[in-house]
Amino acid sequence: MAGRLVIVGAGQAGFALAAKLRTLKDQRPITIIGAEDVLPYQRPPLSKKYLLGEMTFDRLLFRPEHWYADNNVEIRLSTWVEQIKRDKRQVVMQDGSTLEYETLALATGATPRRLPLAVGGELEGVYVARDKNDADLLSGEMRAGRRVLIIGGGYIGLEAAAVARHRGLEVTVIEMADRILQRVAAKETADIMRVIHQDRDVVIREKTGLKRLIGKNGHVVAAELSDGTTLDIDFVVVGIGVVPLDRLAKEAGLDVGNGIVVDEFARTSDPAIYAMGDCAELPWNGGRIRLESVQNAVDQAEAVAVILAGGTEPYDPKPWFWSDQYDVKLQIAGFNIGYDETVLKHGVREGSASVWYFKAGKFVAVDAINDARAYVTGKKLLEAGIEPDRAILADPNADLKQLLGSPS
Repeated sequence: MAGRLVIVGAGQAGFALAAKLRTLKDQRPITIIGAEDVLPYQRPPLSKKYLLGEMTFDRLLFRPEHWYADNNVEIRLSTWVEQIKRDKRQVVMQDGSTLEYETLALATGATPRRLPLAVGGELEGVYVARDKNDADLLSGEMRAGRRVLIIGGGYIGLEAAAVARHRGLEVTVIEMADRILQRVAAKETADIMRVIHQDRDVVIREKTGLKRLIGKNGHVVAAELSDGTTLDIDFVVVGIGVVPLDRLAKEAGLDVGNGIVVDEFARTSDPAIYAMGDCAELPWNGGRIRLESVQNAVDQAEAVAVILAGGTEPYDPKPWFWSDQYDVKLQIAGFNIGYDETVLKHGVREGSASVWYFKAGKFVAVDAINDARAYVTGKKLLEAGIEPDRAILADPNADLKQLLGSPS
């Protein structure tokens, strides 16, 4: 039997690594270390169905408690690692105790960016949306008729806006950039999503930043915006991105860039230590990226499990993402980084559309808005390395299935 695998992080990647190893009949001792006080759970529904009260927390758990004992997986909750001692192959816990490992897996994820204290980030009523505790706190605030300011017009902010409107709140979204989704999507996608929110009475103010929050008795009551206006509010949701949790790796002397640097096998600069999920910077298409997605966390962790069990295949990411807002499903295949051309195609169903991304003439990604056919077709094209026929994309009456017959 191989020596102990210690997994730091009890999120999507950490659990997927342990579960896949057991599926592969690998019987090495496994210890998962998680800072939260609950068993590993799905995070995407937290900010949607769980926050809306449509799903109870027990339904979010990956496995019931007995699964861990049944599969010889030790899970330590409400605790965390303070230090990695690479020379001794030990992790030092916050209480000073140590745990030895043969292999260490860092699945520490990412943490939301917080508002600086100088602008009122310390006030009560200022929230982020990342874990169960965040969702529980937000749920208590989301009551019909209340006023919420959402800072950030990315996917997190827009998803929070959709939930708040569904629960009857007055919603204002501010985005400092020229438009919503500036960092992650094309103008065409942003234009569609903006209309979807405005049709539901969400106020979206672009090119507008936060100057400061105003408090009363320690609780936020208003926001002074960069355009000089002041907005009376009851609470704030901050959705301005995340940063990788790479402190342990940095302090242990591992290579760190935009996250913990790993090779195509998810190995860090120490061959006994792997990193995966939101905290890892990995090679992709001749460059390096950090993928913030459930899909990558699971796929990369499962690839590591196969490698640890004796496999030799490198991890080759096939990125896909999704965002649910109201009754709208936005599905994304590929990664649009560096795109220089887009094609908008309206779908056969009313309200459906897709945006196709190209970089130096090569197809790299598709956004599909309520258009599952466009998403599935685009994903298959990317996986097969087939370039879509531009004439078919340009023809509003053309069936997207014809694209799969295009020459590569």
